Amino acid sequence: MTAVVDIDAAIGFVVAHGDAVDRARLSWLRTGTPPPPEVLDSAEVGQAPGGGWPATWGGEVASVDATCFRLAELDDLGALGRPAARRALDWLAGRQQRDGGWEEDEALAGTAPEWARPGDAAARLYLTANAGFWLTVAGLDARAAGPLDHRVGGAYAGVVHAAAQALAAQLRPDGSWPSFLAAGWLSAAVLHRQQMFYESARIKLVLAERLPQMSPTDAAWLAAALRRVGVDDQEWTLTAARRRLAETQRSDGGWESDDGHQFDVHTTLTAIRACR
Repeated sequence: MTAVVDIDAAIGFVVAHGDAVDRARLSWLRTGTPPPPEVLDSAEVGQAPGGGWPATWGGEVASVDATCFRLAELDDLGALGRPAARRALDWLAGRQQRDGGWEEDEALAGTAPEWARPGDAAARLYLTANAGFWLTVAGLDARAAGPLDHRVGGAYAGVVHAAAQALAAQLRPDGSWPSFLAAGWLSAAVLHRQQMFYESARIKLVLAERLPQMSPTDAAWLAAALRRVGVDDQEWTLTAARRRLAETQRSDGGWESDDGHQFDVHTTLTAIRACR
């Protein structure tokens, strides 16, 4: 018998170990229950005047990577249509460079993690995939941006199209990419929504080879990202990701995070989004 994810146990883990924001995210993911205003205020705190979020508390320079992370949290609260998220999405779109890519501000060079380091080609590709992904998601949701464009990609159609072209141009003949693993599934998601199905499938073939050894964090993020842009639930990459999550779920219902146990609840919420 094929192992399956125990969603009830995962829910119990978040309830037992999560904070108010975590539990509100769980309620939205499970039942679409709107979070209380104080939870939304807490999730949106620290936004820079220009619209993005800094990478560190009290920082003055907004970060592409930190803004994408915050948008993921707000998406789990059903809050992409609120003014804070809309300002962040507009800021993100405005940060796109002429070649369709994204890069962190040079002022962050001394503090940015390796996956967001200014001037690094691998970091640039990852940030392009991440920013392109969230603008793709926003373009699917009329609450998250202005009047929807008739083109593929919705409100941010031109921006996302340019991002997709930049991502596709970096694919190697074997479907791999010169960046971090996460850039793969984020790129596949962007390309899928741009109807660049061949390029997306090439990436997913590489990901399928990696899935049996993927960490729970990566398997959950991969599946949640692909599902968020409408990849069919029974598609083979998603089936393999759920299998990996079933294999790695702990007896307490949670999953171990790559970033330390303080992020186990976050990884578990991502797994719930991937499997619900």
